[in-house]
Amino acid sequence: MTKNMSFRLLVVDDDPLIRESLPMAIPDSWQVQSYAHPKDLELNQNFHGAMIDMHYGDTHNAEGLKVIEKIHARHPHLEIIAMSGDLNRDLMERSLKAGASRFLAKPLNPDEVYLTLEKIESYFLLQRAAQRATTPSVAWISQSEASQKIKKQIAELKSEKGPILLEGETGTGKEVTALLLHQQNTEGPLIAINIAAIPENLFESEFFGHVKGAFTGADQNKMGLAEAANGGTLFIDEIEALPLTQQVKLLRFLESGEVKRVGSKQSIQVDCLVVIATNKKLEDMVKKGEFREDLLWRINGKKIVLPPLRERMEDLSLLCKHFFSQDRIRQKTMSDDALEMLKEYHWPGNIRELKRCCEQLMIHAPLPILRKEDVIKILKPSTTTTSLTDGALEKLDFSKGLQALVQEYEAKIVKSVFDSHGEIDEVAKILQISRSSLYKKIKDYNLDRSN
Repeated sequence: MTKNMSFRLLVVDDDPLIRESLPMAIPDSWQVQSYAHPKDLELNQNFHGAMIDMHYGDTHNAEGLKVIEKIHARHPHLEIIAMSGDLNRDLMERSLKAGASRFLAKPLNPDEVYLTLEKIESYFLLQRAAQRATTPSVAWISQSEASQKIKKQIAELKSEKGPILLEGETGTGKEVTALLLHQQNTEGPLIAINIAAIPENLFESEFFGHVKGAFTGADQNKMGLAEAANGGTLFIDEIEALPLTQQVKLLRFLESGEVKRVGSKQSIQVDCLVVIATNKKLEDMVKKGEFREDLLWRINGKKIVLPPLRERMEDLSLLCKHFFSQDRIRQKTMSDDALEMLKEYHWPGNIRELKRCCEQLMIHAPLPILRKEDVIKILKPSTTTTSLTDGALEKLDFSKGLQALVQEYEAKIVKSVFDSHGEIDEVAKILQISRSSLYKKIKDYNLDRSN
């Protein structure tokens, strides 16, 4: 996200010390326009944030409420911060109802002011990126209320420490969210690790690294993924696939920030943002004894729950336009009946499935206008039925035994679904198994995924 732009802060406060000191306590990207009294206020200007004192002069009347209401009515999307030394709960709640997004206590804490404006800036940049989503830059494409909430939560996590947990169904945008969190928090590297794709016996070596001679085959020192993320972001996907025996090692890293390569006695301090993703309810896994409760406590403090596509149908048209725009050769538009057909679909694969559908529509639809019948051809479930007839049974080599025959047949089924669909998430969804189970079957059956 581009940050080389200036932001304007409106300040209304009769205390000259506040008006004079605020410019020194805010990020360099912000400029202050201050007023000593609401009567001098000009609302024709564009601002990115506002800080409004709740009281003026010697009066105890909360005149700031009227100012907030007035500003909110004129600029409903403006982030308004109420300020007061009077921490009366009723006053604070009334300021939120009037249109303020938060309340800061006086005397102001410069660090809190700085962090608050950083979060407002991040939210604005997220909105700006979504509006310019025809460019290759990553953005959360949305106009729905559910998506606006997600962008606000992302912005709220600006400069926050500790792990962040992303929870949502497959294809809901966890990778995009992780990248947005990375972009707004650090300029270092983004290192991604998919737990389901790493065999249990290789986790320590991949995550923490190893030294030469640590085990058979360790012919040189190797930096782990956690160490490689130092100064940047470590994105841990499908945390639910991490075995219990390895969860305690991850917990130790999250609590200490220390990495110790396999075979080494020396610890290395790592400072990075840790973003963890799951498509499971970890609380349910804890109840079943499949996930450590202490690890859940450690990662559950800062959590974003990503809504499925079926709960943000208002975003579907924007998402389709975004995916269509990525095809630089074909220029096609969508008819209303085609869009309605897309909206009627349940989208079990969420945004990832929608993207694949849009790509197929761009390739296979014969007209410059995408029609309802084009959508039906793509979304109609393709079923391949395979049956064992009496003749097929006669050709089976029963000398192999039942287990070998079942495995052969299972391998054929998995390969058949891969041939028709191709992507891990879709294949796992069709076969109704987890991605980690699918990865294991791919390895066990030596299936070629190159095509």
